[in-house]
Amino acid sequence: MLSVNIVCVGKLKEKYLQMACDEYIKRLGAFCKIKIVELNEYKVPSNPSQAHIDKCILSEGQSIMSKIGNQSYNISMCIEGKMLSSEKLAEKFNEITLNGKSEINLIIGGSFGLSDEVKKISDFKLSMSPMTFPHQLARVMLLEQVYRAFQINNNGKYHK
Repeated sequence: MLSVNIVCVGKLKEKYLQMACDEYIKRLGAFCKIKIVELNEYKVPSNPSQAHIDKCILSEGQSIMSKIGNQSYNISMCIEGKMLSSEKLAEKFNEITLNGKSEINLIIGGSFGLSDEVKKISDFKLSMSPMTFPHQLARVMLLEQVYRAFQINNNGKYHK
C-alpha cells in the first residue's frame, strides 16, 4: 500500500481545520497509509528583517530535509510549481507508483515558503493556484485533492 506523508511546517490552530483534516485522513485510510508530519515553525519577530526571514526559511528547510527519505517521491508545494487538474494529479500518483515508488512526501512550507534546498531535492513542484493561501488551509485543500485523486484512480463516485 502506498504511503503518503504530508510534511508541513506549523500546527493547525483552528479546530474546524483540524476536523476537516481528520475527516480526509479517515477517508484516505482505505487507499493509502497517510501520515501528517508537523514540524515546528521557526520563531521570528513580529516585523522580521530579511535576515530573519532567510534564517527562518533555512531552519525550516533543514527540519523538512531531516524528515524525508531518499527513496521517497518528494513533491514541494510552491507557487512556482506546476498546476495540475485533479485528474492530472491522479495520473501523477499512478505514474509515481508505476515507477516503483511506495512513498510520497507532499511538502508544505511555513509562512515564508520553502528553502531552495528543499525545492532542489524535490522530484516535482506543485502549485495549487497562483493565489496565496495560509499554509494551514493549504493542508486541508491538499488532503482533499489527495483523496479526490485516489477516488479518481479507483473509479469512485466522489469526483463525479
